[in-house]
Amino acid sequence: MSGRKNLVHDFKKILDEQSEEPKTSEKIKSIQKKNNKLSNLFEEDNIFFPSQQPDSFLSPTKKRKRNNYYEYCADRHIPESNPDREACFQANQQLEKKSRNKKKGVIDSEQQNETSDKLYLQVIGRETIGRNFIGDGVEQFISEKRRSLNANYIDSNWFLPRTPVKSPRSPKYLNFTSPDSKKSYDYTLDSPNSQKYSLTPISLDSQNLLTSPRKIPRHISKVPYKVLDAPDLQDDFYLNLVDWGAQNILSVGLGTCVYLWSAQTSKVTKLCDLSEGNDTVTSVNWNSRGDNLAVGTNLGKVLTYDVQQNQLIRTYENGNDSGQHSQRVGALAWQNGILTSGSRDRSIICRDFNAPASSFRKLTSHKQEICGLKWSLDSTQLASGGNDNKLLIWDNKNSPQPLFKLDKHTAAVKAIAWSPHNHSVLASGGGTADRHIRFWNTSKGEQLYAHDTGSQVCNLAWSKHSTELVSTHGYSQNQIVIWKYTPTAITSLTTLTGHTMRVLYLAMSPDGQNIVTGAGDETLRFWNVFNKMGGGRDDKWRKNSALTIR
Repeated sequence: MSGRKNLVHDFKKILDEQSEEPKTSEKIKSIQKKNNKLSNLFEEDNIFFPSQQPDSFLSPTKKRKRNNYYEYCADRHIPESNPDREACFQANQQLEKKSRNKKKGVIDSEQQNETSDKLYLQVIGRETIGRNFIGDGVEQFISEKRRSLNANYIDSNWFLPRTPVKSPRSPKYLNFTSPDSKKSYDYTLDSPNSQKYSLTPISLDSQNLLTSPRKIPRHISKVPYKVLDAPDLQDDFYLNLVDWGAQNILSVGLGTCVYLWSAQTSKVTKLCDLSEGNDTVTSVNWNSRGDNLAVGTNLGKVLTYDVQQNQLIRTYENGNDSGQHSQRVGALAWQNGILTSGSRDRSIICRDFNAPASSFRKLTSHKQEICGLKWSLDSTQLASGGNDNKLLIWDNKNSPQPLFKLDKHTAAVKAIAWSPHNHSVLASGGGTADRHIRFWNTSKGEQLYAHDTGSQVCNLAWSKHSTELVSTHGYSQNQIVIWKYTPTAITSLTTLTGHTMRVLYLAMSPDGQNIVTGAGDETLRFWNVFNKMGGGRDDKWRKNSALTIR
């Protein structure tokens, strides 16, 4: 006991020496040595040196004698909140359950946990930093504060609200000041919302944040509502064999035939069979009204059909005319009566469907096969992507040269999609060696930004009702991703899986709510990924979970 008393005496002496100014380097070294000796003795009793805690976070202290030695303790007990999120936000979660039960389906647990984490960090930030807390910097703030403390002591609850230490001041008696007309009376003292009358240590701003209704994340089903078998659906990155027309009819090229599937009646119809000419289907595309369908073939032909009459209207085939393709036609785009086709012969041909067959415009700036073609919604620009890793922007005039040559991609460019909300914004995706989704300003020919998806980008499509888009991927993840677009970045909302091979084909329903994806696993899967404002889904489309399309 005598040894312990001597150490306590030395401990008090150290505290007195630390308060003296100035300190010499030798005294500081001696104090540090004594600190190390005493720390082992008092560690089991939770005694810490004042230099090991920030002064701004300590409560006023006083000495209290216990077991013949002194320990330092706070003058008041402030109960600490339960670190469990579910206990802290129980009231708010009850409100979420009520609102969640009103909606059909179950919200993703990942999205719910992410929302709770963000709210939890916001409350901590407001209580520690203040009401001007932005939101995402609380983790960095905590880590910087912890690094500033002594390495021998890191308190995990240092950032909880505590009574600040006030510097001692000499008392002032009969302190009188004349009234100032500029200073207005503080009416907040008499307000029932004043923090002085609050029964909780949480500030009013944090209380409002916890009790305010939160936007429930949109539920996106990760299970397709319909699956169709599609035998002989080719596993070829450079083909476009699926398209959904304005009359709610899906066209699919399977081997030598083109089949039509009605989304309303689930009726399957064979439109054509090219087996007699020893030819195969390489691309399909509807016109804007959904009554005419263009079909590209492996021999370089372009066929147009009247779907209502189920008959062939016109054939563009290779011959003496230089306005025809000599190799397979893998890309088609139809906009306002202008039928555009891209071929492996590296040429793009634009034809006026209402004009004679000899009227055409030929574009020859690509060095390899054209695998992507899309007209802008205002029909003023045409985007073409090729296996030469180039994305070209053309105008609707008769200029033989493109407006812009965009060469940021490092692989074939098949995925092309124009934004329906901003006609000068274009999204494009690269192949296996590139894996990026890039956004362009086509009025200036500049790249806005790029995002690495980690896998081959096969298709892109924008939502008609929101600033979201969907992408399908191949090597090596074979996934479908829903993205939220902003002018500076895109964020992933959810990922859909189910195909066992590359998701090479994508088409969107006329109402903009559903998509269909096709892959080399010879299946077509229907997903509900986008919401339509003011309307619901048509449950009649969801009959029969598995059908055969031929």
